[in-house]
This record gives sequence, structure tokens and C-alpha cells, in this order.
Amino acid sequence: MRALPIAVVAVLLLVAPVASVAAPGAASPPAESVSSTDSTLSAGSASSTGSASSTGSTPSAGSASPVAGQTSTPQIDRANLTLRTLSTPSGAETRVSTYTRGPDLGSSLGFATADADAAVETAAVVRRIERAESTVERQQQILAEINRVERAEVALNSQQANAFTAHAAGELSDRELVDELVRVSATAREYDERLDELDALAEATDGFSSPGRLDELQVALQVYEGPVRDTALATARGQSPPTDMYVASSQGAVVLATVTDGEYVREVFRTDRWDRGGGPISNDLAIEVTEAAYPETASLREPDAFGAGAVQRITIPHEFGTLRTFVSGGTEQVFVEHQRIDLAAFPDSEPVSESGDGFNVTVERTYPGGPVTVTVLDDETGDPVPNVTVTKSVGDGDSQAIGTTDAAGVVRTLSPAETYRITVVDEPRVVVGGDIEPLPTPRPIGDE
Repeated sequence: MRALPIAVVAVLLLVAPVASVAAPGAASPPAESVSSTDSTLSAGSASSTGSASSTGSTPSAGSASPVAGQTSTPQIDRANLTLRTLSTPSGAETRVSTYTRGPDLGSSLGFATADADAAVETAAVVRRIERAESTVERQQQILAEINRVERAEVALNSQQANAFTAHAAGELSDRELVDELVRVSATAREYDERLDELDALAEATDGFSSPGRLDELQVALQVYEGPVRDTALATARGQSPPTDMYVASSQGAVVLATVTDGEYVREVFRTDRWDRGGGPISNDLAIEVTEAAYPETASLREPDAFGAGAVQRITIPHEFGTLRTFVSGGTEQVFVEHQRIDLAAFPDSEPVSESGDGFNVTVERTYPGGPVTVTVLDDETGDPVPNVTVTKSVGDGDSQAIGTTDAAGVVRTLSPAETYRITVVDEPRVVVGGDIEPLPTPRPIGDE
């Protein structure tokens, strides 16, 4: 798969920070792979391999567009629609903040080095197995490498959980936390791809086939990926424009959210809902769990299930975006959630308006971390007012510019978790929308 000569690896290290390099998390995997990165949430669902099975929609059901042969979902009344979302546990002490993510040469070089090192290690593993002197030795080496990945996954879980706790305690900055989660994601993806190589080697070995736990391990590795992590990686490398990122953490939980390419993107990880020693869970039960927790989303389109053993991945593509969940055996709960929602159709908002100095300003308030749309119109004509500065201040904090309005008079930001003010400035005209309260988070059923 990725047997890279050393010279090629050196070149990759040199050019990784520029947009021409596709890193783990920035590229979609081959269709035949069990792995499906969250960057493909609105592009397609992964196919299955081995003993992993799928029910529900066709393999292309990860697309938000209607699949050939299927009829479109009837138009939904957006005013009566709620797209529920996980958050940190109710009542948990939570650290909440927002920071601006931009190009970062240091982080980019670090990611590229780690990626190249992992690719070289995978290539070395493949060569060593291919040079085995006997079939028995080859089988032993394949099993030993699967065991190594299994142990590595345990270490990744601890590494991520420690990062959650350290950030919640104020020991990691927002950037440090997100960088650590990007590294965890890239490492998990590399191990996933290594398992693909081991699977192929096992199938090519006389009298031998991949053990069932290989499929289970691959699905477990996918829980460490996420669409916000993908955006953070692309932004650090200069492949995406700077963006604000919402970060919330508590003991064993994290919420990341951002706005990118016309979509609201959110990922949540809850370790309290994952029983790592739990028994297997079926496709059908995992679908039932997701449908019960997200009834409104599940009513939009039939879910697609894929998984093996104690973890099942459920994908619901719908006309407003995509929901992906990972469901744990043992707890029978969703413990990872990925959401992509079209900003133009975001349903979970309530407007507040303020007029003055010739402006009419509407703020579509949402829940903490949700997308806030600010629209500035001329108070007399109702026409959009472009190129005016909009600022946001949270609590007693100072005002920070969030951008200038576009041709439609619109600028967007992320909702804080406490009262905030929006100010529109076009000297000498100023209008302030104060004491804006975020909405309650529409949590899944059973996590209120």
C-alpha cells in the first residue's frame, strides 16, 4: 500500500506544509477499505470488508443527495425540526472557549513527520512479513502485528482521554488539545491502513485468513477520527482558511465545532458512554439506539449501519447534512457523534432583532457551539448592508471582531455558552444587540 522509499519520505517532509500534500484525515480512503474518514460524511459511506456487515441503505447512502433508485424525502417543515446533538455530560464541570485556528508551520511539520514515520513503519512491517521463510512464520508475524496494533489502540485511548482531562483542568490550551487530537486521529488512521495491509497478506497466505478481531479493531480505530479534526489539520497546513473553533471539555468528554465550506461541523466524544469491555452489538440494535436518541434526524432518511463486535457505526444522510454515530456494546449508547449541517438550512435557531442608526440587525441565536448568523439590513429599504464590521463580546469581556458582512449582509460566528453582545459598526453608526442568551442544547433522548 504505502511502501515509500526513504528519498520519497524526505520529500514529503519538506513539502507537507503546502496544499499539495494530502495527509491522513485530508484524503478519502479507497472505496474497498473498511475505513471511512469523517471528511467523507457528506460524500459517501464506507463499504464493508471481512465479517463486518451493513443494513439499511445502500453503500452510497453516506451521500446527502438522493441515491439512484430512491425517492427524495418530502420537504420538511424546518420550523418544527430539531437536530439533536451530544454535549459534555449534564452537570459536569466544563471548560468552554473559542479560539482562531490558522496556518501553523510548527504543527504542520510535526504532523507530516509523524505521518511519514508511520508510513515507513507500515512499509517495513509488510516487507518483513513478505520475506518470511515459511507459511507458519508468516502467519505468526501477521498475528503478532495485529496484536501490536491492538495494544497501540489501547494506548491511543489513554492518550486521548488524558488530553480531555488536561484541557478541562486548564493544563492544555485549546490549540494544544486540538493538535493532540489531530495526532491521535492520524495515528489511528495509519493503524487502520496497516490492518488493511495485514488483511491482504493474510488472504494471500495459504491455509490462513484474517481473524475476526481485525474487523472489530478497524471499526474501533475509526472512533478517533472526526470532521473537526480534519478541518484543523487542513487549516494548519494552509489548505483551508483560518476559522474559529469551539472547544468544550470535561472529565472524559470533548466537544469540537466549527464552520467550514458552508457547513456547521461538530464532533463529540463521550468516554462515559463507551464500555470498552462490552459485548458485541448488532447492526439492528445500534440502529434502534440511534433512532431512539435522534428521532427527528432518523425520520429524515433510513440509517446505514456498519460495524463489528462491540462498536457499530451508524450514518444518516439527510437533506440538511449528515449524522454519524458510534454505538457501544455494553452501554448500548451513542458515545461518538459527528454532524455536518448545511448553514443555509440550520434548523435549531431563534432570531432576536435590534434596530437603530439606520440598521436592522437580526441574530439567529443557537445553542453553545452552534452557528450564529448575523444579518444586517438597511432599516428603511430592507436591503442587505455589506462591508460593515460586526463584533462579539462574551460576558464582561472586550469586543472582538468576527468579520465584515458579505453581499447578503451576513456574517457568522459560533455561539458562546453564556450571555453575549453583538455590535454592528459603520462609523459613525453603531447598533448593539445586548444580553443575547444561547439556547439550550437539544440533547439526544436519554441524555437530557
